[in-house]
Amino acid sequence: MGEVREFTLPDLGEGLTEATIVRWLVAVGETVRVDEPVVEVETAKALVEVPCPYAGVVTSHAAGEGAEVAVGAPLVTVAVSPGGKAAAAPEPEHVGGSGNVLVGYGTAEPTGRRPRAALRPPGLAAPGAGTGAGEELRSGADRGAPVPVISPLVRRLAREHGLDLRTMTGSGPDGLILRADVERAVRTGRESTVRESSTQHGAAQRGRAPERAPRERRIPLRGRRGTAAERLARSWAEIPDASCWVDADATELLAARKEMNAATAQDRSPASISLLALLGRVCTAALARFPELNSTVDTEAREIVVLPEVHLGFAAQTDRGLVVPVVRDAHTLSAEELTAEMARLTEAARAGTLTPAELTGGTFTLNNYGVFGVDGSTPIINHPEAAMLGVGRIARKPWVVDDELAVRSVVQLSLTFDHRVCDGGTAGGFLRHVADCVEHPARLLRTL
Repeated sequence: MGEVREFTLPDLGEGLTEATIVRWLVAVGETVRVDEPVVEVETAKALVEVPCPYAGVVTSHAAGEGAEVAVGAPLVTVAVSPGGKAAAAPEPEHVGGSGNVLVGYGTAEPTGRRPRAALRPPGLAAPGAGTGAGEELRSGADRGAPVPVISPLVRRLAREHGLDLRTMTGSGPDGLILRADVERAVRTGRESTVRESSTQHGAAQRGRAPERAPRERRIPLRGRRGTAAERLARSWAEIPDASCWVDADATELLAARKEMNAATAQDRSPASISLLALLGRVCTAALARFPELNSTVDTEAREIVVLPEVHLGFAAQTDRGLVVPVVRDAHTLSAEELTAEMARLTEAARAGTLTPAELTGGTFTLNNYGVFGVDGSTPIINHPEAAMLGVGRIARKPWVVDDELAVRSVVQLSLTFDHRVCDGGTAGGFLRHVADCVEHPARLLRTL
């Protein structure tokens, strides 16, 4: 066996300092090629496959699945075969070294990946080798069966609720533990806690000491959750924000969307135009009139930086939490193009495959909290942006039209803005223009 080389967690960009190991793609005892992905990690931005700059036999994993690893910390060791070092890589100064990069930006020409199906389940050692630190989990009823691969979402859900997957029996193929199995275990645990509390109460009334108090549950503030907490706290501490809101009659906007989609169907276009995309188009038109809200504050230079492009962020709720994908150059896109790009980013968000570039660089955020059935909100600005438009649910309400009472589709629009970049007149003008475009979509055409 050749020289054993240590590969550390590379700099993943965007100022990230740590990552959580989701699963090992190459087990201890298996061979690895130059630039072959060896581990899947979760950063505060996305799931990332990390390639190794060495070829040889994996001799150890530095940490198990679910563990946090800092940038520059040991990740894996490889017994390098002759000629197994990446040809284009320098001697590995792994902290920020040029040889440690992401898939698609390898240290040498692509050598091709082994098919996923050919990989031994993560953490399961090769015959005759010891198991690694990240041994793959099997359901309790199938210890002798082939090891099924448990999804990162299921692992995360189990960690958040303090469940040990090794003690569970899965209902999936070959005993695979599914999300439904974890959720069922969580519900069972809650019911057990309620029964235990009732029993303890009865025992106390009968003069007997309770057997055991229910345990508190702690959720680690790390990964995406930790990064979101830090960003929200920074926004709240640094940005002197203010909010204004207005109710708008969205009846005509809904009718216009219906007509647009009817025309789209006649043209056999593959997708309909979404309401979120129409609202995004309204935002870009309003920002063209009130560019101060498409800006950021350079605190060191004491300057307001008005940005020429609109990179539109939009809030998307996923099983992995709230994320804000960014539509690049949204001001150049039509409603149909915005619909397609938002759909693509939303699907990637739900799959956990958004890249760091797709989650950063926004200049203005659109937050449609109406999907949760609420009317209004005062959201925290997505630092370092200067404003966020919130959209509540569209509900049928009484509304005065031409001095007569009618039932219309009404929506509440709210704007939270950085008071350093503009005063209330500018913020009010922006919000009023948005509301006017919602109530009279034809006005939007004059800005296109």
